[in-house]
Amino acid sequence: MKLIIRNAKIIDPQSTFDTQIVDILIEDGSISKIGTALPNTDNTEELKLENLHVSQGWFDSSVSLGEPGFEDRETIANGLKVAAKSGFTAIALQPNSFPVIDNQSQILFVKNKANGSATQLYPIGALTKGSEGKDLAELFDMKNAGAVAFGDYNKSQDNANMLKIALQYVQDFDGLVIAFPQDEKIKGNGVVNEGVVSTRLGLKGIPNLAEELQITRNLFLLEYTGGKMHIPTVSTAKSVQMIRDAKAKGLQVTASAAVHNLVFTDEKLEEFDSRFKVSPPLRTDIDRKALLDGVLDGTINMITTDHNPIDIEHKKMEFDMAKNGTVGLESAFGALLTILPLEIVIDKLTAGKATFSIVSQPIAEGSIANLSLFNPEGKNTFSTASILSKSKNSAFLSMKTKGKAYGIYNQGQLILAD
Repeated sequence: MKLIIRNAKIIDPQSTFDTQIVDILIEDGSISKIGTALPNTDNTEELKLENLHVSQGWFDSSVSLGEPGFEDRETIANGLKVAAKSGFTAIALQPNSFPVIDNQSQILFVKNKANGSATQLYPIGALTKGSEGKDLAELFDMKNAGAVAFGDYNKSQDNANMLKIALQYVQDFDGLVIAFPQDEKIKGNGVVNEGVVSTRLGLKGIPNLAEELQITRNLFLLEYTGGKMHIPTVSTAKSVQMIRDAKAKGLQVTASAAVHNLVFTDEKLEEFDSRFKVSPPLRTDIDRKALLDGVLDGTINMITTDHNPIDIEHKKMEFDMAKNGTVGLESAFGALLTILPLEIVIDKLTAGKATFSIVSQPIAEGSIANLSLFNPEGKNTFSTASILSKSKNSAFLSMKTKGKAYGIYNQGQLILAD
């Protein structure tokens, strides 16, 4: 495919064309020429979009798609189309399917399902067999099959020795351990953040301590073993500070925050709307602002949508019984621009590749064309029509957003939102 992208403003600090408005000629999936007013002598297809901006392809470090086993929630094929139209050229797929992705054959299955898609799929292998926390899964075999990290989605490792062994073992092949931080005993039967709102609504609370205690333990283990650890979807102010301190000590730890935890607080729970039931729970505004500070100073390396489609039978029900999770790919860019500068948003949507050992290239002549296309201006309202996923459990419905994702160019394909 040959394509000329016209009048695109490049947002890429690694590129010599950063902040410049240029034309980009793409041939056979690579950028062959960047310049102004590039000639079109052979009727090459051209792409012209209002206030078009281009960056390196966005990467989401936590996406659940259901398949295999929960295709009623989402399929890999449709999920990757949703990601592409939302501006993401790559996603890390969580292992929380049925069966759980805990062996080489399951890694190969989901990778094969993604063949031919414009958005690339990088599987996360389960850390333990069946994500049950009892025995380590086939980590080395999964790594060889293409797993980029190992973790049990939204499940903490209660056995400290198991996590210690995992951190030691994966160092032989430069593996990454994902350690979800939540002490299940302290969480108990909690369903929302413990605080004024939970007390007023009569809902059982999950104290910040449940997350912070687990992070403290996990960081001690990392300091003892060495290796690399990723702490996903942190949600409290103290968690951010502990990770900041750990980085200052030289530990190889990275962290992410979910879009919904950066945008919303537990005040959203006033109407017992299960769309806002997520894990970790929405916290207070003090915590939310601390997360934003962590994003700005680099303590939080990346922002994830933590996209998790849930079918209506398990979501639209009594709050206590509803499953945790919200879809977030479609709303991520527009929601983030309401709270963060464009350059920070792009940085946090691309920086995660390095943590997961995914190669990226600056926007330059000779580079593979792996591009996200977007307009950072304009106001919109996120509606049901904006949800492209099979499941419609979005916490962002009716939110006023800014800008829009046009789509992507990747894998030799141009995919645009409708």
